[in-house]
Amino acid sequence: MPKVSPKRQITLPAEQCREAKIEPGDEYRSYIDNFGRITIVKKTAGAAFGTLAHIECDSNTSDDESRQDGIQS
Repeated sequence: MPKVSPKRQITLPAEQCREAKIEPGDEYRSYIDNFGRITIVKKTAGAAFGTLAHIECDSNTSDDESRQDGIQS
C-alpha cells in the first residue's frame, strides 16, 4: 500500500492512472468530503462547459454593475 512521503506527497498506482487516463504533468483538483475521504479529479478542457447554462442573464446589466452587486452581497 502506498504511503504519504515526508513532504506529504502521494504516489498513485500506475493501474489507477491508466484507468483514469492521468498522465505526468496533468492538472487535477482534489476534494475532501464530510467523511475525510479525498477525491482526485483530472482537469480537462471544457469540463465546466454548460455548468451555468441554466442561469438567465440580464442584458440590461453591465459587467461593472454585476461585479459591484457581487462585492456588496
